[in-house]
Amino acid sequence: MATDCYKTIARPAEITYRQLSSKFLTYAYPVESEAEIKEHLDELRKRWYDATHHCYAWRLGAHGEQFRANDDGEPSSTAGKPILGQLLSQEVTNCLVVVVRYFGGTKLGVPGLIAAYKESTAQVLAECEIVERTVDVRLRVEFSYVAMNDVMRIVKDMQPRIVEQLFDNLCTMTLSIRESESEQLIGRLEKVEGATIDRLE
Repeated sequence: MATDCYKTIARPAEITYRQLSSKFLTYAYPVESEAEIKEHLDELRKRWYDATHHCYAWRLGAHGEQFRANDDGEPSSTAGKPILGQLLSQEVTNCLVVVVRYFGGTKLGVPGLIAAYKESTAQVLAECEIVERTVDVRLRVEFSYVAMNDVMRIVKDMQPRIVEQLFDNLCTMTLSIRESESEQLIGRLEKVEGATIDRLE
C-alpha cells in the first residue's frame, strides 16, 4: 500500500457478544481526533452507566502513530491490548473500539478475558466496511484574475479537490490533493506569475 494511503472503517458498527454469563456490547467508530474519541466514550459511559467496565483501544494517524489501550479495571493487558491487537491485525487506523462489559457472575479468568475481548472486537470489525483513504494535503492558492486560466488549466490537469473558491480581483482557492502528488502541484502553481501558495495544516 502506498505510504499516503491508510485503511479505516466507513461507518460505526456494533455487536453484542456473550461469554458464559458476561455480556460484551462492542462498538466501532471512525474517528479523526482525540476530542471525538472522548465524546464517544462519554456518551457510552452515560448510556451504559451501570456496566462493570468500559474498555477501549484506538489508533489515529495514517500510520497509526498515535494509539491507546485502556483496561478500565480489568486485569492488566486483558482488555485494551487484545482490542488494540485486532486493530493492528486488520491494519485499520482512525478507529475507536469500545467494549462495554456487564459481568454475569462467572469469572472468565485471564485467558478467558483476553479471548472474549479479542473475539468481540474481531466480530465488530467484521461488521465494518473497511475502506482505503488517502493522506491529503490542503493548499491555499492566491492569484490575480488575469492568471485564472493558467491556474484552472493546472487544476483540470491534476484534479485536486476544490474545497472552496472565491473569484474577485484577487482570487483564492483552497485545494486538497493526496500527499504524493502535492509537490508536483505546488511546483506547477509556483510557475504561475503572481500566484502564492500556502500549505494549510
